[in-house]
Amino acid sequence: MRNFPVRYLALIIAGFIFVLSLMLTMLLGSGWWLVIISGALTAVGIADISQSKRALLRNYPILAHFRYMFESVRPEIRQYFLEDDAAPNPFSRNQRSLVYQRAKLDIDKRPFGTQLDVYQNDYEWINHSIMPSKVGSHDFRITIGADRTQPYSASIFNISAMSFGALSANAIRALNQGAQKGRFMHDTGEDSISRYHLPENDSEPGGDLIWEIGSGYFGCRTEHGSFSPEKFAANATLPQVKMIEVKLSQGAKPGHGGMLPGAKVSVEIARARGVPEGTDCISPSSHSAFDTPIGLLQFIAQLRDLSGGKPTGFKLAIGHPWEFFGIVKAMLHTGITPDFIVIDGGEGGTGAAPVEFTDHVGVPLQEALLLAHNTLVGAKLRDKVKLGASGKIVSAFDIVRTLALGADWCNSARGFMFALGCIQSQSCHTDRCPTGIATQDAMRQRALVVPDKAERVANFHQNTLKALAELIAAAGLNHPSQLRPHHLVRRVSTNQVKLASALLPYLEPGQLLSEFNPETALPEVFAKYWPIAQAESFNSIH
Repeated sequence: MRNFPVRYLALIIAGFIFVLSLMLTMLLGSGWWLVIISGALTAVGIADISQSKRALLRNYPILAHFRYMFESVRPEIRQYFLEDDAAPNPFSRNQRSLVYQRAKLDIDKRPFGTQLDVYQNDYEWINHSIMPSKVGSHDFRITIGADRTQPYSASIFNISAMSFGALSANAIRALNQGAQKGRFMHDTGEDSISRYHLPENDSEPGGDLIWEIGSGYFGCRTEHGSFSPEKFAANATLPQVKMIEVKLSQGAKPGHGGMLPGAKVSVEIARARGVPEGTDCISPSSHSAFDTPIGLLQFIAQLRDLSGGKPTGFKLAIGHPWEFFGIVKAMLHTGITPDFIVIDGGEGGTGAAPVEFTDHVGVPLQEALLLAHNTLVGAKLRDKVKLGASGKIVSAFDIVRTLALGADWCNSARGFMFALGCIQSQSCHTDRCPTGIATQDAMRQRALVVPDKAERVANFHQNTLKALAELIAAAGLNHPSQLRPHHLVRRVSTNQVKLASALLPYLEPGQLLSEFNPETALPEVFAKYWPIAQAESFNSIH
């Protein structure tokens, strides 16, 4: 109930003026203009609270109309006085508008040509074909864990990890129901499976879940915070859980743990995490179930067995190259391979993180993805491990770029937040999210109407894949899996462009193995760090 008077102040004032002016007018016989104006504003405010399409109006009746008014004239204001629409901060107005339009089924076309400077460095495009292909369906899917007991047919565009606690109950409900409508995956985030990830009625299907297991082992921990196989199996065998993901690190704050103060550990959060209510909840910066690359793979094998053979893998933001190389060497040493690896780029988002971490820690997605893809190719393991990728992916071209550089599928977090109605107020860490998405305030999240927003989540997913199908067809391809680096072109200077395949070195299959006899030397990062990487330790021998 906090902030109630402030958020509803305009409606309260309008209503008070209406009642007062009506009484005075009836007594004095004049002043009807004030009655009409205040009455109209009061009616607008009541209508704002009652409607279910716009969360901002439900939380800020009357006042939010000024925001929309300024939004409508902002193109002119921005054009002459502020930055252009394409300036990212962290997402540009054009990027957000594209998501809103596709989520609301509005027109997502644009007149008058590109607003981008096609001659600036790093401008990218996909080459098209004189003979475009015909793509029959935009429901692009891949199979993960094909050799497992319970393989999963996944969409190539899915919801990235966002936990209940970071997001509101209604936001989680809307995301999961949207995933169910669109037949794509919803990553739980490391705070485990809450009741809001599950259907309210047992007879209704829920959205497919990837259960993320973090260093706090929420949902599968003992009272002392270590991993509990019994509790894990109880959740992992739920039919709605399709895959298991061990989180090593995330792009926005890799190598950084966290603590949720006891005052914020509510009954619901305690139930979801499996921790005592009202006590400090620690997320360590590293896992206690393993401390070596071999140990990680053995832990993955254990989770896979306990889940009944569901696809199991891990997520990380790339840091020291030799650590990832050590994991790949452990795959070769043990014969244990994860079914998938999700690469989280350093540009990824989070509800709250130290500025230094968000700005300067973690390898950006494109370089990290290329390193992971090349390492698996060089070790002749790429066909056994699927690669997911996340980090500022919201458009069909973002997906094209990411798949061309080596990913099998893409995840998006903030893109689906925009589909829910996020306006990028960047107040996620304050518990005062104006649209009810990133808050635990019951009154604020009431503004987010689940059925309406679930439909928008499904719409955004479907319309983005439709746009992807058009791009694929224009390139003369039949499926996104056919994308290769040579389809992507990047400007490196005013008068020079290069294929993506020429910008960073690519390895030949098996080039990292001793029996391979390469005609050319290994790229520097592999030549320097592959020899010192160890399957038995995350540390290297210098």
